[in-house]
Amino acid sequence: MISSTGALILLVPVLPIAIWAAGSDLKRMKIPNLSVLALALVWPALGWLAVDTWASWAWGFALMGIVLVSGFLLYTTGTFGAGDAKFAAAMAPIFVGSSIARFLLILLVCMIGALILHRIARSIPAIRKMTPDWQSWEQRRYFPLGLALSAIVVFYLVLAIWPQV
Repeated sequence: MISSTGALILLVPVLPIAIWAAGSDLKRMKIPNLSVLALALVWPALGWLAVDTWASWAWGFALMGIVLVSGFLLYTTGTFGAGDAKFAAAMAPIFVGSSIARFLLILLVCMIGALILHRIARSIPAIRKMTPDWQSWEQRRYFPLGLALSAIVVFYLVLAIWPQV
């Protein structure tokens, strides 16, 4: 389980990386490998400060591997993008020891919220004029999942800062 101090420590580097990945996915429908690598390096560098045992820190790496394999399998079926799979794996260790119910609630709210927000923003002419080169506006079949994934990890860390919420 991540401590509230640990969540704050992780949020500092995770927030700009999440914004970068979400913005890139909205604009180009691609999550840069460099943002995935940056996020993947957060856990080895700072994860041990966020958890209470070395075993939890090690389980974070196992979780990263499990999500990477699962994401790759989803990618091969066309269900998930490769960048989405890699980004999900890079953020997975942060959720080590978390409550499944809390995680699933955050996942549900962020996935639905990101979809609704994207669809509303896409229909507002002023926003479209400010971002005319965003490929996600024209996509009908695919959704920029980097927006939802980034929201999930950021909201999880923000909520972990205040554990009583």
